[in-house]
Amino acid sequence: MKFILPLFLIIPLLAIAQSNYPQDYFSNPLEIPVILSGTFAELRSNHFHSGLDIKTQGRTGLKVKASASGFVSRIKVSHYGYGKALYITHPNGYTTVYAHLQKFAPEIESYVKAHQYKEESYEVEMFPAAETLPVLKDSIVGYSGNSGGSGGPHLHFEIRDKQEHPMNPMLFGIDVKDSTYPIVKSIYAYPLGENSAINKSNTKQELRLIPLKNGDYTVESIEAIGNIGFGIETIDRQDLAANSNGVYNIQTFINGNRNFEIDFKQFSFDETKHINQLIDYEHYITKRERIQKLFRKNSPLSLYKEEINDGFLSIEDSTYSVYKIRVTDYKNNESWVTINIKGDKNDILVPEKEKTTPYLIKTNQTTNLKEGSVSVNFYKDTFYEDFYIDFEVKNDTLKLHEDVVPAMKNFTINYDVSNYLNEDINKLYIARLVGYKNYPAYTYTKRKENTLIASTKTLGTYALATDTISPTISPINFKNDQWLSKYRYLKVKIDDEGSGISNYRATVNGKWILMEYDYKTKTLTYDFNDAIITDTKNNLKVIVTDNVGNNSTFEALFYRK
Repeated sequence: MKFILPLFLIIPLLAIAQSNYPQDYFSNPLEIPVILSGTFAELRSNHFHSGLDIKTQGRTGLKVKASASGFVSRIKVSHYGYGKALYITHPNGYTTVYAHLQKFAPEIESYVKAHQYKEESYEVEMFPAAETLPVLKDSIVGYSGNSGGSGGPHLHFEIRDKQEHPMNPMLFGIDVKDSTYPIVKSIYAYPLGENSAINKSNTKQELRLIPLKNGDYTVESIEAIGNIGFGIETIDRQDLAANSNGVYNIQTFINGNRNFEIDFKQFSFDETKHINQLIDYEHYITKRERIQKLFRKNSPLSLYKEEINDGFLSIEDSTYSVYKIRVTDYKNNESWVTINIKGDKNDILVPEKEKTTPYLIKTNQTTNLKEGSVSVNFYKDTFYEDFYIDFEVKNDTLKLHEDVVPAMKNFTINYDVSNYLNEDINKLYIARLVGYKNYPAYTYTKRKENTLIASTKTLGTYALATDTISPTISPINFKNDQWLSKYRYLKVKIDDEGSGISNYRATVNGKWILMEYDYKTKTLTYDFNDAIITDTKNNLKVIVTDNVGNNSTFEALFYRK
């Protein structure tokens, strides 16, 4: 059955919750209703989502308004990540963020382009003074887009506190229609000790989830002994969108007593990397399903709230317990899962076999592994738990375990390449072999004398790779010796099959021009409205360099009047 708090208890709780956050201060940054493709703090690859992803009806170019009066305090333009992003600081101390923009409002756009031409760089970051770019509430500050790492047109919107911690914008009255219960997709049980068992097994168990007519769930009763924990795969949906979004709060109860809580209200960017310890990381890597562990194990996340014994359950023989999970979205729609647990001391029929290797990684000490020309350095606190690691070197291929153990710090991989000719070393890089075809994916590589060094947080198989092929450059919407008087844009496609593109530079008649790079379409675009080209006959020159220094040059003549 659904559990409903009495009205006289709900109203005071809402009043207390809302009193901490101004409810009428921030407005919808778009002129259309708020429909979400992404919610705050939902689980993403290697991070929690730091804002709301607001749908823009599949279009770009919608007006983006200042959610409150203030001043533009930061502007960042990058090829990846947030793309074109604007930060507005408000008199009450909060900052709003508007990301993946197509372009900025004219005054801001002029300010940004002046800086880009001064730095001769598309990627820039600026921190204007308070009096430079003031804005009023609901004034247009930009236009929605799909820039940076965006997977489709939308506006990424954030509210941050004075410490730059992102907070759920819904706390401030940004409203979304939602009367839909969260969906529970799967439940897992974890034995958490050598003498622990679930259904006579010492290994993780998927439990049979039984949906009920009222939207809640039950699970087939289990037998257990010792310390155990549970994990849940759950999503939420709003009324006007079918996207699988994150939930707002998860609580657990044992025999009616609160035992664990995860609250997705706010977090700091410093801790977002610990998402890989919140989830069952190996399960995610192998099955692409994010199971949230309902127990804390060596994790510093502030999202954990009320805890008893870190969420572990201690099940004794001949006992009967009822474990409940309450999943809630921001609008307080809730789904409950009930699990009946019988304590049973029978022998473990399926003991977990611990895999050992000659190499034990201890979290509290530095470990250096070396074989042949390859060495790996793990610093203190690189991992969350001790484990035996696979380490093997054959020729120039390094097998460094599998990517099933999350790291919270980078470690370094070092290749001694003194047996290579110097001209060959310049074309080498360290690559992680990915996919069933072992495709060599570039890992940022530095050279120190005769050693190549890569820094990474991902275990797996690595190898030395060679890139001797220069990038390709080809015109998209013009050809050499063409009149372009009626053209608004000049477009060029750039690509690199080896180590990937590192940088590019474009000039017309020897003067640097601003070409916007969209890595998703591999396109460079120049806007003739920048109005720096005044000659009739013009020589376009584009130079593209890959990550090991191979470069290509493209030149073409065009005419304008």
